[in-house]
Amino acid sequence: MQIALTGDVMLGRLVDQYVIRNQSIGPDKIWSDVLPLMLKADRRLINLECVISVLGREWQPDSKAFHFRAHPRAIDFLRAAKIDCLTLANNHVLDYGTDALIECLALLDRAGIKRVGAGASLAEALAPATLDLPQGRLGVVSLTDNEPEWEAGEKKPGTHYVAYDAKGLVEPYRSRFGQVLKQVRRQADLVMVSAHVGPNWGLPSVAMRMLAHQIIDLGADLYWGHSNHTPQGIELYKGKAILYSAGDFIDDYAVDPDERNDLSFLFIVEIERGRIARIVLHPVRIEDLYVRLARDQEVTFLQRTMQAKCKAFGTTMELEGQVGMITVK
Repeated sequence: MQIALTGDVMLGRLVDQYVIRNQSIGPDKIWSDVLPLMLKADRRLINLECVISVLGREWQPDSKAFHFRAHPRAIDFLRAAKIDCLTLANNHVLDYGTDALIECLALLDRAGIKRVGAGASLAEALAPATLDLPQGRLGVVSLTDNEPEWEAGEKKPGTHYVAYDAKGLVEPYRSRFGQVLKQVRRQADLVMVSAHVGPNWGLPSVAMRMLAHQIIDLGADLYWGHSNHTPQGIELYKGKAILYSAGDFIDDYAVDPDERNDLSFLFIVEIERGRIARIVLHPVRIEDLYVRLARDQEVTFLQRTMQAKCKAFGTTMELEGQVGMITVK
């Protein structure tokens, strides 16, 4: 079985203006030649780094620099890639307030696209998503350490927010998250935790590493990180995999010439005998508001930097042509 994962998919701002709202552009074009690889997988999951809505106003525009919102036609683009599940615990899902979030949730529900990490209440934000696989079920939990003011309450729309330090999750978040994982373990054979945590740049901090280890210790099979604009190293921990950051996948961001945040991967998680056996990394690039397969020097850059980042965690990324491969032991 194969599960396709991406980093942040931001369909707002220029992507919304020039692609989503442009009726002459087919919804499959934004995924270009990466689409066949995505469709080959059994399931596809992304982190949606915006809200899909026509409602709302910018949240605290004097203090928050960037606000991302996409027109409801964005749903057609998600359907074109047969996206099965969106993670919404991030720092942009409430950029236009609670009305926009609630409309986004309703649009996704009507489209049959599962979502996790944000909701009309705390219970909904904490609730895992479950996906049927050819063999077994996948459970997904989504959390973020961004925008504490957006934390969902008993009757308050918001996100699954957590706080942590160098020892891991602090209370009451540790106990609450432990209960969430117990719940999803009863429903699923494999459990994946989507974590939109940490800064936009730089290597994973000691606290981020402790958080990832703790999430595995509490029962997750895979830690799928994002928020950092560039892909970070993969660590193998107790026979499980930690993707500290999947980087960016679609957006309109300015490109740092050294960090090359326009370059990342499509991550294919391969499952054998009920466990994650391999992670396959297909190099991709964001260009002209689309994602495409990387080429030539782009591939070389991604291979060189990702091998070095993995090596820092004692992980070996082997190469098969342009594709990277990590065996989970």
